[in-house]
Amino acid sequence: MRYNTLGKTEKTVSKLCFGTLTMGPFQRNLTVKEGAALFERAFSHGVNFLDTAEIYETYPHVREAVRLKEDVIICTKSYSYDKSTAEASFKKAVEGIGREYIDVFLLHEQESAHTIRGHMEAVEFFLKKKEEGLIGAVGLSTHYIRCMEAALKHPEFDVLFPLINKAGIGIADGGTDEMLDVIERAHRDGRGIIAMKPLGGGHLISEREEALRFILGLDCVDTIAIGMQSVDEVDYNCAVFSGEEPDADIAERLGHVRNHAITMVDGIARVDYELCATCGYCARACPEFNIKMI
Repeated sequence: MRYNTLGKTEKTVSKLCFGTLTMGPFQRNLTVKEGAALFERAFSHGVNFLDTAEIYETYPHVREAVRLKEDVIICTKSYSYDKSTAEASFKKAVEGIGREYIDVFLLHEQESAHTIRGHMEAVEFFLKKKEEGLIGAVGLSTHYIRCMEAALKHPEFDVLFPLINKAGIGIADGGTDEMLDVIERAHRDGRGIIAMKPLGGGHLISEREEALRFILGLDCVDTIAIGMQSVDEVDYNCAVFSGEEPDADIAERLGHVRNHAITMVDGIARVDYELCATCGYCARACPEFNIKMI
């Protein structure tokens, strides 16, 4: 596994960050035991960095990760906007994860300078916790170029978590080149950079190898968060991120993974919500662009 220093935080993180959204109730809904097995597999390959969030409802899974690897580095996020909501989010994180200390605490899905301004009371709370030695780094995650631009005016943000992929899928206010420009400036400024959605939320799964080569070729990105929900996905991604050739059988299986949640009934597409993992792959497959994930 390859490693980088996360900006000026002095934290050495694996190039592959294990994103936990996919194992939570919004997607695969893995049990804590099932999630722990995937963490253990990833740790055996050298992964030492996990991404979670209050809304993901995966703190019980991450708690097991801490039990398996006491020094695992954890990034979490919340929608806190004032002191009381920030205090509640911090308490929920430490109690849920089973640690008094949070390595990286971010404002979740910020949009612009106005959004940041409206959440500054929460930022001040997290900065106080940083001064007390209970948070290691503070920052934000975003799908917006304009928010990344605004974040550069806030030296207190140690870590930035922007959306970036080769096709620009999910970038709310521009394209890949524009987002990449501000990421490069942020990296030169010493901000830690975690890349989000390198596979475009699943839309680039058929172009997986090219999409991963693109993101791995960016020197301005310290670590890349990818959601993983099976041993095959863990093994494949860890091989790629270690500069190794993935097992051909695993690559073949992953190329055909589908949940078959959509079937035609009397000429109408019906969704089996028990099978749907909200991965978004169906939207990419539809040649008429009739499927939208909202």
